[in-house]
Amino acid sequence: MRSLIITTILVLLGISGSLGQEVYAKKGIANEGYDLVSYFDGTPQKGSKAFAYSYMDVSYHFSSKVNLEKFKANPTAYLPEYGGFCAYAVAKTGDKVSVNPKTFEIRDGKLYLFYNSWGNNTLNKWLKDPEALKEQADANWQNQG
Repeated sequence: MRSLIITTILVLLGISGSLGQEVYAKKGIANEGYDLVSYFDGTPQKGSKAFAYSYMDVSYHFSSKVNLEKFKANPTAYLPEYGGFCAYAVAKTGDKVSVNPKTFEIRDGKLYLFYNSWGNNTLNKWLKDPEALKEQADANWQNQG
């Protein structure tokens, strides 16, 4: 019963996935429907319901069948760090903050997403000291799980 209550709370908050592995998702759709594989090609693209795939109880959308198949073959290679929450916010405060799916960085083969709204682009702040911020974000994320 306790597990059901916790799961219900997470879903109501817009956070899905298995416990300990929270994923930023709105209405059960990760990354605002953007194709995770497309980031690694250099240009994020909006995915389609026609190429949707459920992974760990979260729906991911892809822009093509090719990208869907790439993801299915190795999902962890494409999943964003920190569950798709803003990497800078996780580093600075440990908070789980929404992102602008068009504001990202690929670093060491990993996808990092950032908040970017109302003149506050946290990617710019991240790029001032990415290694130290990544180390802090890793520690904060680990402490939350």
